[in-house]
Amino acid sequence: MFAAMNRRNLLIRAAGLAAVVGGAWWARETLFWPAPDLAFGPDGATPWLPYARRANVPTVKARVEGREVIALIDTGAQYSVIDRRLVEALPPQRRSLFDMPLVAYGVGGGSQMGRGATVEVTLPGLRVDRLRAAILDLGPLASPAGLNTPLILGRDVLEHAVLALDPQRRHVRLIAREAFVKPPDLAPAEVRGSGGGLVAQVTVEGAAVDAVIDTGASSLLALDQATAGAAGLLDGRPRDSGTSLVLGGAMRAAVVEARTVTFAGHLYRRVQVGVFEQPPLPNFPGALVGMEAFAARRAAIDLGAGALLVSQPLDLTVG
Repeated sequence: MFAAMNRRNLLIRAAGLAAVVGGAWWARETLFWPAPDLAFGPDGATPWLPYARRANVPTVKARVEGREVIALIDTGAQYSVIDRRLVEALPPQRRSLFDMPLVAYGVGGGSQMGRGATVEVTLPGLRVDRLRAAILDLGPLASPAGLNTPLILGRDVLEHAVLALDPQRRHVRLIAREAFVKPPDLAPAEVRGSGGGLVAQVTVEGAAVDAVIDTGASSLLALDQATAGAAGLLDGRPRDSGTSLVLGGAMRAAVVEARTVTFAGHLYRRVQVGVFEQPPLPNFPGALVGMEAFAARRAAIDLGAGALLVSQPLDLTVG
């Protein structure tokens, strides 16, 4: 599937994952969802872990109850998610299920009902105990023909660690917050915490847009139709189309070119922007900043502190 995708399709392949899974609006204030226990090794961090998939989103090898899988590390996901087929493949004695109605909405407006499972997840240098994950049908996101990531590690895990990204080397690392030391080449970017995630103000051809930082999205920027229209991108300029993997399947999305986009103090030119359809839900993110924004940069994301550190890119023009 991925080999057949053209560049524009790949850019928006995960162009709504925050809205797909992380934006599954399970109200944290009304649902009992205890925090998992993170136990780091003596170094207080994982080693630098290579991406486990060819896509530019951070994927790592992990074990769920001893079974090896690939996990997507997703700052856009409000909660961790486990594919229904993976849960069914676990030995019955290792399935710790709980009844807690969950409703997840995808970019296209489709929804799923799910239950939850409590599992142990291990990565090199890190054990996550008592992780309560939503059980959903992730479709192509979990299938061998798609991204093949049946586990999504969301904000419920990431808010207790610092996520270090080195996209140029295609490596990622999780660091205990108390063990993190700021690298001298990283500088703070202007962001704010919102709903457990990070929101940055970007400009699109001079129009200010608030965007959720989403490591589960591959494109530099994706906008819903209302935001794209307000930014002047739906002014009759040429459109292309691409495929975005969403909750339980795939959907077509429009692609338009923005002449300029700024993010974290840097200018990007001729940016391919995915435009998706927003579900009729309150507080749904209207814009996503994805991994292409960090293509020539290193970054450290601290969701718990509401902070983003980024390096200076060598080439300030992307696109």
